[in-house]
Amino acid sequence: MAEYLSVALRHQELTADAYGRRLWQYREVPAQWQSTEVALVLCDVWDHHWCPTAEARLAELLPRMAELVRTLRERGVLIVHAPSETMDFYADSQARHRALSAPSVPPPPVKHKEDPPLPVSSVGGGCDAGHYTPAKVWMRQHPAITIDEDRDVVSDQGVEHLAVYVQRNIRHVLLMGVHTNMCILNRSFAIKQLVRWGISVALVRDLTDAMYDPALPPYVSHAQGTELVISYIEKFWCPTVAGELLLS
Repeated sequence: MAEYLSVALRHQELTADAYGRRLWQYREVPAQWQSTEVALVLCDVWDHHWCPTAEARLAELLPRMAELVRTLRERGVLIVHAPSETMDFYADSQARHRALSAPSVPPPPVKHKEDPPLPVSSVGGGCDAGHYTPAKVWMRQHPAITIDEDRDVVSDQGVEHLAVYVQRNIRHVLLMGVHTNMCILNRSFAIKQLVRWGISVALVRDLTDAMYDPALPPYVSHAQGTELVISYIEKFWCPTVAGELLLS
């Protein structure tokens, strides 16, 4: 018997109140997804980051990320590990070979989608710990997240993800990881590309973080900056879900 995930897809709509004043309102749409038709993608959950506060915040998220990975894997969800720029580390990995062995498919036609400006600045990389120079310091995915070599997939390329999705009849993608205003939106396997390909995608909003420095516009706290980016995604790109509800 097929197992289903109950998800509450949250997005925001521009509406008007009784006086005709425009406002954004939250909408939640319940859905039932067959678990074997769902992929959970971990975006850039690296072992290290050049910004020390970004690395520290990820460390706080890792236990819940690992729990969600274990839970959804056991329910039949495909786990896709996407630590960008580290594929050499996984050259001998069965999970990496699983991605490479999926028959390639032509990408779907790209749909036009408006791309409004982000609500936060990330000038200089957005590190909120002072001046740190962006650099590639990561070697692999963080070891706190287990890769099941018998079931999981490792890939940092959108066309490889797409091939696996077609091979496995994946219809919905859940995306978690870092960072909301950068890789979560812009990687070849991430939100913008999936939306333009017409693939159902949702961000796990409580298991993500932004690169934002409160010294930059709009001059709010880091947590508020992350919430602003999540809100932007809900308004203009795709719905979000709560990881804690997927665990319940």
